[in-house]
Amino acid sequence: MPVPSTSPTGHPPDQDLPAYNEPPRPKLPFSAGCSRIPFVLLVVFLAGCGRAPAPEPDLARASWEEIERLARGQTVDLLMWTGDPYINAYMRTYVIPTLRERHGITLNIVPGQGNQIVSMLMTEREAGKTESAFDMMWINGETFYQLRQIDALYGPFTERLPNARYIDFDDPFIGIDFQQPVDGYEMPWGNVQWILIYDSARVSDPPRTPEALAAWVKAHPGRFTFDTSFTGMTFLKTLLIHFAGGPGRLSGPFDPETYARHAPRLWRFLNEIKPYLWKRGETFPASVTQLHQLFAAGEIDFTMSNNDGEVDNKVLQGLFPETARAYVLDGGTIRNTHYLGIVKTAPHKAGALVVCNFLISPEAQLKKLDPQVWGDGTVLDLDRLPPAWQERFRNVSGRRFAPDRAAIRDRALQEPDATYMIRLYDDFRREVIGR
Repeated sequence: MPVPSTSPTGHPPDQDLPAYNEPPRPKLPFSAGCSRIPFVLLVVFLAGCGRAPAPEPDLARASWEEIERLARGQTVDLLMWTGDPYINAYMRTYVIPTLRERHGITLNIVPGQGNQIVSMLMTEREAGKTESAFDMMWINGETFYQLRQIDALYGPFTERLPNARYIDFDDPFIGIDFQQPVDGYEMPWGNVQWILIYDSARVSDPPRTPEALAAWVKAHPGRFTFDTSFTGMTFLKTLLIHFAGGPGRLSGPFDPETYARHAPRLWRFLNEIKPYLWKRGETFPASVTQLHQLFAAGEIDFTMSNNDGEVDNKVLQGLFPETARAYVLDGGTIRNTHYLGIVKTAPHKAGALVVCNFLISPEAQLKKLDPQVWGDGTVLDLDRLPPAWQERFRNVSGRRFAPDRAAIRDRALQEPDATYMIRLYDDFRREVIGR
């Protein structure tokens, strides 16, 4: 059975939501390449499809009731990663029909992520378009950073959403995206933490530190590897934080001196275990989906995920054995949030605002928290919810193989600046793959 890809989101995504056939991350905000051509054509095609809505009034001055009235009848195009059947089903069977029934909005899902989104909006900008072919997108991390650099996001808008009162934007894992304050330009949608997944039938005592992991890998040749996409790079970021001295050591803007001082330890660590990795480290899975496939086939004893709830999701799908378990390293692992952004030149901003508000509603957040639906962590601060909703969130069933979220919260590491990720992508290929 093929293994579906995992979200950027864990999700996310982008970014880079691989073998999930994740596209390579861009080195520059406006990098162009052959992979951009089909998307450009798609943009041109959609732009010519008669999306010519009447100009919207100044939404910053409109009441929420007026925004809802304006949104009724609009078609909202959402760019998002579509590599997971459970996420797709959540959108197709719940979100889309509910928006249509309650708000008269037609939500149209368009595949796209990461550098595709950046390239598409740059193309529109270079063509002088004042109205985008799309309204909103699922983003985080360097995609958010790049879109802010080219001034492609609408906002600030989050304070306009009634359900935003349930979100604690002072929580650094919510209000800061890869060290960049969101400042109202993207709405938190899901919150997840990176985990290691192992088969307890084959591994009785999983390693809890990078040093213990290295010893385990050397003692079990060919039974461990990691992917070269977003999830694998998050693993490398976790290791880099560890070698830099622990939590907080990579906080703030990218510091080239800090990176130059600590990255060599990471490369030494990886090159020492490289001969003992799957295929002797001569090749790596291109995506986390391929990594999951190797794990499901019993070729390796570990896989990994950016979503701490994914192990339950995959067991329920029948992809992982019921002996699969997930955990975080003693020194912590990266927790991040994935977001929804609205295109600055979106033709249907009112509709996009109503879609965002619905997706952060207690009802929509609770539904996707269920591992049988998606298993995505909520961005809502439960203490801000009405008591009846708090009770429902605290009694979500189905999380059997993942660690309790409250139990791993004290081992959550913040995402470093997006440039660390970009440098790791490049230098890993030169310092490890190329050797």
